[in-house]
Amino acid sequence: MKKGNILIVDDAEPLLVSLKILLRSVFSDIQLTSNPNTIPTLMQRTMPDVVLLDMNFGKGINNGNEGLFWLREIKRLAPTVSVVLFTAYADIDLAVRGIKEGAADFIVKPFDNDRLVATLVDCRDNRGKGRRKDSRHGMFWGTSPVMEELRMMAEKVAATDANILITGENGTGKEVLAREIHSLSHRAERLMTAVDMGAITETLFESELFGHVRGAFTDAKTDKAGKMEMAQGSTLFMDEIGNLSYSLQAKLLTALQRRTVTRIGGTKEIPIDIRLITATNRNLQQMVAEGTFREDLLYRINTICLHLPPLRERKEDIIPLAQRFIQKFSDMYNKKPLTLSEKTCDMLRSYPWQGNIRELEHAMERAVILEEMSPMNVESHDALHLSPSDSIAQSGSLADMERSLIARTIRECDGNLTAVAQRLDITRQTLYNKIKKYGL
Repeated sequence: MKKGNILIVDDAEPLLVSLKILLRSVFSDIQLTSNPNTIPTLMQRTMPDVVLLDMNFGKGINNGNEGLFWLREIKRLAPTVSVVLFTAYADIDLAVRGIKEGAADFIVKPFDNDRLVATLVDCRDNRGKGRRKDSRHGMFWGTSPVMEELRMMAEKVAATDANILITGENGTGKEVLAREIHSLSHRAERLMTAVDMGAITETLFESELFGHVRGAFTDAKTDKAGKMEMAQGSTLFMDEIGNLSYSLQAKLLTALQRRTVTRIGGTKEIPIDIRLITATNRNLQQMVAEGTFREDLLYRINTICLHLPPLRERKEDIIPLAQRFIQKFSDMYNKKPLTLSEKTCDMLRSYPWQGNIRELEHAMERAVILEEMSPMNVESHDALHLSPSDSIAQSGSLADMERSLIARTIRECDGNLTAVAQRLDITRQTLYNKIKKYGL
């Protein structure tokens, strides 16, 4: 039966044409691209049921790492989409690694037409059925009472269209929670659209959120839909909403109240049907009192408020999370999982984890890598790199020194990124990029 959508990603354009001819009798819509960088845009345009993903794109590089990277990106954007890996090299280890990362199946080139069609059709027809969510991906709730209460609340509000504000320190998993809520909602069949307010300059905000028409400004060479349009019928997640300037808050509020957007340079009002989830590490009530955040916008986005506690307040979840990350990175780097002794567990539980889950993940990745590269074991404080400031003298690298300085300044400024940027004499966007880079 001809139904469903498929996205095929392969750098051999003649092969793309052949595959389109082969599959047009079983798929209603076929998207083709030879450039993997277009994957997010194409998935926004039409959420595929199946993605057929080549493992190698760079000339002369045949290790499959690029394919694994895009597999992770696809599963991050759309956890329920079935991904079939396409490789010219019958590398079983690589295929197994891809399966562990969330792929549904793999096809080896040269391929058998009947087997290829059967595999893709099976993935299309069984998407999301009979498959358990990989415990290493998605939201980890843990067993702490505060997280159990949060889980019950999240599951209750997910079924509604109520706007949700997620609060919590950096690294607590606010975007992960947003994606979990979206996956439990009636909008889950469409891709959630995310916009990072900390990474957008003020001059680009309107274009990014509302879109623009051709000729609206110098670089507007084509019409472009904004994030609010792209989230039509789905969820729009706006991270770091507290970073939005006061003048731009009014424009966002207007769009939310009217439930329409007008592209820059255009006159047509475009209706939007979105579910809004926002997140911040800042105290918006305090910002309202200080006159830096609009009270009416806060009411609009804060129908339901969900707070993610810092890791130091849910210590019973530290070891299960650490084991989860060790398994993840052991699979990624093809290593035997490390074992945590009681001494190491005590050390992990006693550490304050100012960077929260993101810092713990970074530490576990480093431990796995160092165990592979040196005789150090996971019980070593150096291998875990638990205290960036204490390890500067040992590592001596400029990157470690920079990471330590930023981490210490974030702690001293109580997570206020504007204050951190001012103290370090860098722009907020530069600071945000470095936080992402160093996993802080």
